[in-house]
Amino acid sequence: QLQASGGGLVQPGGSLRLSCAASGLTGSSVTMGYFRQAPGKEREFVASFFRGTNRYYADSVKGRFTISRDNARNSVYLHMNNLKPEDTAVYYCAAATSLIASTVRDRDRYYYWGQGTQVTVSS
Repeated sequence: QLQASGGGLVQPGGSLRLSCAASGLTGSSVTMGYFRQAPGKEREFVASFFRGTNRYYADSVKGRFTISRDNARNSVYLHMNNLKPEDTAVYYCAAATSLIASTVRDRDRYYYWGQGTQVTVSS
Protein backbone atom coordinates (compact mmCIF):
# COMPACT_ATOMS: atom_id res chain seq x y z
CA GLN A 1 0.00 0.00 0.00
CA LEU A 2 3.05 2.24 0.17
CA GLN A 3 5.14 2.73 -2.93
CA ALA A 4 8.49 4.34 -2.28
CA SER A 5 10.89 5.88 -4.77
CA GLY A 6 13.96 8.04 -4.87
CA GLY A 7 17.29 7.56 -3.20
CA GLY A 8 20.65 6.89 -4.74
CA LEU A 9 24.26 7.94 -4.40
CA VAL A 10 25.15 11.55 -3.61
CA GLN A 11 28.23 13.41 -2.47
CA PRO A 12 28.39 15.01 0.98
CA GLY A 13 26.54 18.31 0.94
CA GLY A 14 24.26 17.15 -1.84
CA SER A 15 20.51 16.72 -1.93
CA LEU A 16 18.01 13.98 -2.65
CA ARG A 17 14.25 13.61 -2.55
CA LEU A 18 12.35 10.52 -1.50
CA SER A 19 8.72 9.96 -2.46
CA CYS A 20 6.08 7.71 -0.97
CA ALA A 21 2.63 7.16 -2.45
CA ALA A 22 -0.09 5.56 -0.36
CA SER A 23 -3.03 3.62 -1.67
CA GLY A 24 -5.95 2.62 0.46
CA LEU A 25 -4.93 5.00 3.23
CA THR A 26 -6.78 8.27 3.29
CA GLY A 27 -8.22 10.65 5.80
CA SER A 28 -7.10 13.05 8.45
CA SER A 29 -6.14 10.28 10.87
CA VAL A 30 -3.25 9.05 8.71
CA THR A 31 0.31 9.83 9.71
CA MET A 32 3.04 9.21 7.15
CA GLY A 33 6.73 9.37 7.74
CA TYR A 34 10.20 7.97 7.23
CA PHE A 35 12.53 5.77 9.19
CA ARG A 36 16.02 4.66 8.30
CA GLN A 37 18.30 1.80 9.10
CA ALA A 38 22.05 1.82 8.74
CA PRO A 39 24.05 -1.44 8.70
CA GLY A 40 24.28 -2.92 12.16
CA LYS A 41 21.93 -0.35 13.68
CA GLU A 42 18.32 -0.20 14.78
CA ARG A 43 15.72 1.31 12.51
CA GLU A 44 15.34 4.90 13.63
CA PHE A 45 12.83 7.67 13.21
CA VAL A 46 13.64 10.38 10.67
CA ALA A 47 10.54 12.50 10.10
CA SER A 48 6.78 12.32 10.02
CA PHE A 49 3.78 14.35 8.96
CA PHE A 50 1.40 13.82 11.84
CA ARG A 51 -2.19 13.50 10.67
CA GLY A 52 -1.50 15.92 7.85
CA THR A 53 -0.92 18.78 10.26
CA ASN A 54 2.32 18.84 12.24
CA ARG A 55 5.80 17.86 11.19
CA TYR A 56 8.23 16.03 13.48
CA TYR A 57 11.94 15.49 12.91
CA ALA A 58 14.78 13.60 14.49
CA ASP A 59 17.33 15.97 15.99
CA SER A 60 20.00 14.60 13.67
CA VAL A 61 18.15 15.82 10.55
CA LYS A 62 16.43 18.94 11.83
CA GLY A 63 17.24 21.92 9.66
CA ARG A 64 18.45 19.72 6.79
CA PHE A 65 15.47 17.51 5.97
CA THR A 66 11.93 18.61 5.21
CA ILE A 67 8.88 16.40 4.97
CA SER A 68 6.00 17.54 2.83
CA ARG A 69 2.66 16.10 1.82
CA ASP A 70 0.54 16.22 -1.31
CA ASN A 71 -3.00 15.31 -0.33
CA ALA A 72 -4.19 15.21 -3.95
CA ARG A 73 -1.63 12.48 -4.68
CA ASN A 74 -1.87 10.94 -1.21
CA SER A 75 1.89 11.15 -1.04
CA VAL A 76 4.67 12.37 1.21
CA TYR A 77 8.11 13.56 0.21
CA LEU A 78 11.34 13.76 2.15
CA HIS A 79 13.59 16.53 0.90
CA MET A 80 17.09 15.89 2.14
CA ASN A 81 19.65 18.68 1.93
CA ASN A 82 23.23 19.01 3.10
CA LEU A 83 23.53 15.25 3.27
CA LYS A 84 26.26 13.74 5.40
CA PRO A 85 27.94 10.33 5.28
CA GLU A 86 26.14 9.41 8.48
CA ASP A 87 22.83 9.77 6.63
CA THR A 88 23.74 6.67 4.65
CA ALA A 89 21.04 4.07 5.28
CA VAL A 90 18.07 2.27 3.86
CA TYR A 91 15.12 4.63 4.15
CA TYR A 92 11.62 3.28 4.75
CA CYS A 93 8.34 5.04 4.24
CA ALA A 94 5.76 4.21 6.90
CA ALA A 95 2.16 5.02 7.71
CA ALA A 96 -0.14 4.68 10.65
CA THR A 97 -3.67 5.56 11.55
CA SER A 98 -4.94 7.13 14.73
CA LEU A 99 -1.51 7.89 16.19
CA ILE A 100 -1.22 10.25 19.09
CA ALA A 101 1.47 12.89 18.95
CA SER A 102 3.61 11.35 21.69
CA THR A 103 4.11 8.17 19.64
CA VAL A 104 5.08 9.56 16.23
CA ARG A 105 8.71 8.50 16.71
CA ASP A 106 7.83 4.94 17.73
CA ARG A 107 8.34 2.59 14.79
CA ASP A 108 6.18 -0.07 16.42
CA ARG A 109 3.17 2.22 16.02
CA TYR A 110 3.42 2.19 12.23
CA TYR A 111 1.56 -0.69 10.63
CA TYR A 112 2.23 0.00 6.97
CA TRP A 113 5.69 -0.03 5.44
CA GLY A 114 7.04 0.59 1.99
CA GLN A 115 10.00 -1.14 0.46
CA GLY A 116 13.27 0.37 1.57
CA THR A 117 15.29 2.62 -0.66
CA GLN A 118 19.05 3.01 -0.36
CA VAL A 119 20.59 6.41 0.26
CA THR A 120 24.38 6.51 0.11
CA VAL A 121 26.33 9.66 0.88
CA SER A 122 29.91 9.31 -0.15
CA SER A 123 32.60 11.15 -2.02
